Amino acid sequence: MSVISNPFFILCCLLFWINQAIERLWGIFIPWIHAYLDDLLAMPVIFGITLQIFRWIHPLRNQFVFTKVQLLVGWFYFSLIFEVFLPRRSDIYTADPWDVLCYAIGTLLFYKLINFPIPDPK
Repeated sequence: MSVISNPFFILCCLLFWINQAIERLWGIFIPWIHAYLDDLLAMPVIFGITLQIFRWIHPLRNQFVFTKVQLLVGWFYFSLIFEVFLPRRSDIYTADPWDVLCYAIGTLLFYKLINFPIPDPK
């Protein structure tokens, strides 16, 4: 099963798009969902898209997975950019330690539910 056909990846993408539509098209903002759902879904979506691209271009193809260190670096980098760097440079962004926790949970969910090699059909 490719990343883009993984049910958990599809669910994360759909929830993100539905939430964005509700907020941007209808102006409905549900406080906890508005504050944390996108942050929770960000890592499975970003890592999922990146993993799929790597599988298209990497020699290991469907056997390619991200290591724990790569995921930790990705989580740290994302947290640093969005929770430290950007809030200091722009009023649009707000530093929130709960967002870092949501990124961590999303990274763990990606690791457990998406980041595994695909067995070769025989």
